[in-house]
Amino acid sequence: MKRSIVIISLLLLIVIGAQQAFAVSEAAVLFLMIAPGSRAAGMGNAFVAVADDPYATFYNPAGLAYVYGRKATIMHVNWLPGLVSDMFYDYLAFTMSIEGLGTVGINVAYINMGENQGMDEFGNPTEKFFSSEYAISATYGTTITDNLAIGVGLRFIRSNLAPFSAGQQKGSGQASAFSFDVGLLYTFPFLNNRLKYGMAITNMGPKIVYIDEAQADPLPTNFRAGFAFHLINQKYNKLTISTEINKLLVTPPKSEDEQADPFYEAIITSWYDEPFQRELDKITRAVGIEYIYNNLIALRGGYYFDKEGKVKYLTFGAGLQYSLYSFDFSYVSAEQGHPLANTMRYTLQIGF
Repeated sequence: MKRSIVIISLLLLIVIGAQQAFAVSEAAVLFLMIAPGSRAAGMGNAFVAVADDPYATFYNPAGLAYVYGRKATIMHVNWLPGLVSDMFYDYLAFTMSIEGLGTVGINVAYINMGENQGMDEFGNPTEKFFSSEYAISATYGTTITDNLAIGVGLRFIRSNLAPFSAGQQKGSGQASAFSFDVGLLYTFPFLNNRLKYGMAITNMGPKIVYIDEAQADPLPTNFRAGFAFHLINQKYNKLTISTEINKLLVTPPKSEDEQADPFYEAIITSWYDEPFQRELDKITRAVGIEYIYNNLIALRGGYYFDKEGKVKYLTFGAGLQYSLYSFDFSYVSAEQGHPLANTMRYTLQIGF
């Protein structure tokens, strides 16, 4: 029996809920854009120039150069609770510094998209199936000079949207891909090293193929950059203000006969593929603030703005650290009806 997959709406949910709420899906495996970490989320995800904990494995691998010792962290969040009840996202990371070499890290990102109903070409229900996607990454960060750190990451991606194809198409809703990340973190030598600049390009790699090469989908290659300024850096009081911009580096096809540009071209062409003002509108912006008292209690706030996606919201967070353990919480205060409204993230981090 011919079958079709009711998956487009599910993908749109992920698009809406990802770090950048794009109006139209321009790439596949968009779960790679979901920003993990309650600390970063509480700061509006303006974290590329902070990146001094295991979540640097996502935001900026160069930040690993300043993550010392061995640390492990895990995050769990019920994703888009206002729209679906059985979708959740988990992120697990482990980092270990090696004296004289830098810091290595591994992480696993997993999204469970719940149960879905298969349909035939007449709209009749067939059997149900579960959808999920995951990625396993290895990252490395090290200092090049006293003020400059760089980092790289390599990722294996597995997408399990459905166990069968649509209609008479060959293949299925399952596919695998590889991608890599690069990042840098620069500390300005003036102002007592209080100002940092971070930049990272993530999810670079060949297109992911579900059916055939002609219908391959680009990965969500993303550019992020920002600053972090340690306004107060005392023994008992620390106050940091951070900023970040994000842009999807994907150039979608302009007709059914064309294909999206390969990632190594889209890194450039995505900046001028459309009129300049439209490209500027695609850039999302975020600002965050973090106050830490006595390395024990942390309070955070942030603001996220996406003009093209018509998304803006405030974020709040708090953290508590005791000995080798730290617990962080964040909350998204979006307008009523927004899919991320009332999203809460919980993170546990252990040092050993």
